[in-house]
Amino acid sequence: MTYQADQTLVQLGRRLQADGYRFVTPTPLTHQRVLARSPVPCAVDLRDVFGWSMPFDSSLMGAVELSQLQEAGILRQEGGLLRSTIRWSSLGDLLLAHSAYPTQEADAVFFGPDSYRFARAITDYLNQRFEPIERAVDIGCGTGVGALLMARARPDARVLAVDINPRALRLSAVNAELAETRNLSIYHSDLLDSIEGRFDLIVANPPYMNDSRQRAYRHGGGGLGEHLSLRILQAALPRLNVNGALVLYTGAAIVKGRDPFLEAARPLLLDASYGWTYRELDPDVFGEELDQPGYEQVERIAVVVLTVTRLR
Repeated sequence: MTYQADQTLVQLGRRLQADGYRFVTPTPLTHQRVLARSPVPCAVDLRDVFGWSMPFDSSLMGAVELSQLQEAGILRQEGGLLRSTIRWSSLGDLLLAHSAYPTQEADAVFFGPDSYRFARAITDYLNQRFEPIERAVDIGCGTGVGALLMARARPDARVLAVDINPRALRLSAVNAELAETRNLSIYHSDLLDSIEGRFDLIVANPPYMNDSRQRAYRHGGGGLGEHLSLRILQAALPRLNVNGALVLYTGAAIVKGRDPFLEAARPLLLDASYGWTYRELDPDVFGEELDQPGYEQVERIAVVVLTVTRLR
């Protein structure tokens, strides 16, 4: 996408906001089931187009808008119909652009139920933190939702959104402009490698699956998808200011009652300089993944939040 294409996407987002568009994005499996109800699903409104990612007839939009969206690569031809390459999701009063369903591309930018839970974890933390936040970062920002929530909640803070995926960075920039967030900067970085200095708050929602296709938004590496989460923990701890915190939202594949992610994380948390809490937000998500190779011994996948605070 070019700068002009990005601006066309921002304009589309503003048009949808003005029209009162809202869409809560479900899991891919739920999405699949809803579309399967109709043998040949075809959009009847913009919610079908930009939420359910249905193909649509050109008569659903004006000729000028269609031309602009096609030129920007936001719409593509599919047989005699058109389909959006972008999906729009609602989170409170935010409207966020991300990849259309199905998210098959290696560089797809995902938003879904995990994003809503991640947002809730950040909001819960911010609601109980009274220390000032001068500098914060969202590692692996994706759509930029974590950075946006921090920037809006703490308008005096300098907030960074970093990702290794250029597509994610462009969509984060679009979403930040649409939200009119002025205290947010976006950088290409592998974790914190390209960023200097310390932070009062670090948040991350890394991929935590063992994805055979190694898609950026799903594949966490390691035996059960835990590797990237552990890398983030290692990278973040030395970059916290005193009273600074890491809020790491991730998944844990539970094997015969054991939590291998927590077992691997504990040695990194032995330093008395850090206090930490660990809790399950949801004990059982993405159950369909248990049928995939590598998960033969896994009995459930839990969503967890590890919060680490530097005490001194």
